[in-house]
Amino acid sequence: MAERIRTTVEGAIATITVARPEKLNAFDIDMLKELSAACDEIEANAAVRAAILTGEGKAFSAGGDIRAWAGMEANEFGHAWVRFGHRVFERLATLRMPLIAAVNGHALGGGLELAAAADIRIAEEQVKIGLPEAGLGMVPGWSGTQRLVKRFGAQAVRRMLLGGEVLTAAEAETLGIIDKVVEAGTAVTAAKAYAARIAARGPAATEVSKLMIAVANGEDNGAAVEALGSILVAKTGDLREGVSAFTQKRPAEFKGEW
Repeated sequence: MAERIRTTVEGAIATITVARPEKLNAFDIDMLKELSAACDEIEANAAVRAAILTGEGKAFSAGGDIRAWAGMEANEFGHAWVRFGHRVFERLATLRMPLIAAVNGHALGGGLELAAAADIRIAEEQVKIGLPEAGLGMVPGWSGTQRLVKRFGAQAVRRMLLGGEVLTAAEAETLGIIDKVVEAGTAVTAAKAYAARIAARGPAATEVSKLMIAVANGEDNGAAVEALGSILVAKTGDLREGVSAFTQKRPAEFKGEW
């Protein structure tokens, strides 16, 4: 089987490409697993300071492949498809480095949820976005009513999900869903330029700032707070003393050194 989630690294910038153009980059279970593995791969690379997410061909992503889940029983659909996909997209959204979505084509349903997992969205002028799920008798399952509302506001989501509105890139920009609109065929180039700006900034400050923004926006509060606290404590003399005392089987002598 051809690799359908490709990962490349150029210097401090990693690029994740959804590569199933014959299906408009629609996801199945195996692709979700590949995306999760790609997140692990780039996060483990200490040299990577910014990441780009894009699609191959004329679409960014059409979301979930209907044929991948249409035959599932309700319980399997809810757990193996919806909950698993939700976890993978959450993994993407909580990468330690900023993520830029280079939206090179239409982003509908799960495709929009995919783009929403990024910190910055750069879309080409011909792009259209929407949440068509209710027209299929279903609801968004990969954080379309959660992350999208927190990041873009409830009214924009109501218009797309309840009203079935499909927005142009320009309309989405006015609503804050898209951060920048560029000419057709230039989204990846623009994303690389923006990623280079991010990579030139302090990596520790950038990572911590991303966590702090997530806390302020009500996203992933518990994990973000614990990550910040753990990073801080890991830098202290108390931790070094505690570990040393444990390995030497002696009482620790904490000094409160920061």
